[in-house]
Amino acid sequence: MHTLRRSADRGHADFGWLDTRHSFSFGNYYDPRHMGFASLRVINEDFVRGGGGFAPHGHANMEIVTYVISGQLAHRDSLGNAGIIRPGEVQRMSAGRGIQHSEMNPSTSATVHLLQIWLTPEVHDTAPDYAHETLDEASMRNQWGVIAAPRGEAGAGVVGLRRDALIHAVRCDHSTTLSHSFRHARGWLQVIDGEARCDDLLIRAGDGLALAEVERLELDASSDFHALLFDLT
Repeated sequence: MHTLRRSADRGHADFGWLDTRHSFSFGNYYDPRHMGFASLRVINEDFVRGGGGFAPHGHANMEIVTYVISGQLAHRDSLGNAGIIRPGEVQRMSAGRGIQHSEMNPSTSATVHLLQIWLTPEVHDTAPDYAHETLDEASMRNQWGVIAAPRGEAGAGVVGLRRDALIHAVRCDHSTTLSHSFRHARGWLQVIDGEARCDDLLIRAGDGLALAEVERLELDASSDFHALLFDLT
C-alpha cells in the first residue's frame, strides 16, 4: 500500500532565521494523522539562513540523523564533539539518556539546507554517542546506497543506529529505474530533488511516500532525482 504525502501538505513555519517544513507533527505543528511512520518520528526539511541556528538544547532517547543538502552546518555537543557537516556527509547522534547540542550556520550569508531525521531507538536510556561519516558517493550514484544501518552492520561511510532500520540515498545523473527489496514490510521515500514515477504516482521534490506491506519498490527516476529511502520496523 502506498500513501502519498505531498510537499505542500506538510507543516510549515518561518521564524526568519529558519524556514522549516515538517512531514510529521513537530513543535507548534500538530496533526494527529501524521505523528510518524513506524520507527520514523521526524523528517524536518530546514533552511537555516546565514548566521542562524539552533542554540544549545537537549534530547533524550532518539536517534538523530542529519543530512546536509547544501551549505554547511556547525555541530557542537556536551560530549565534546565539534565539527562542520557538509554535503556528502552524514551525522548521527544517539541521544540516549540525554545530550545537549547546538547546530549553527557558520556562514553569514549562505543558507544551509538540510534534513533532520529522528528515529525511535529499540532500547532507552543508553549512553549517548556520536558518529560523523563521509559518504561513498559512488555507491549512491544512480542506485540506492546505504548511509545508515543497525549497529554491527555499519562500516565506512555508514552511521550505526540503535534500531533495526536502514537509510538509503540516491543521486541520479541520468534517468533510470531504481529498485529496492525491503528487509521489512514498511518504508518511507523522501524526495529531495527531481521527480520519479511509482506506478501511476508522480512524486516530486518535498513529497513523501509511505509504504506499508510492500516487498519491493520500483521507481522511474529523472536525471536530477535525489532522495532518501527508509527501510523501517
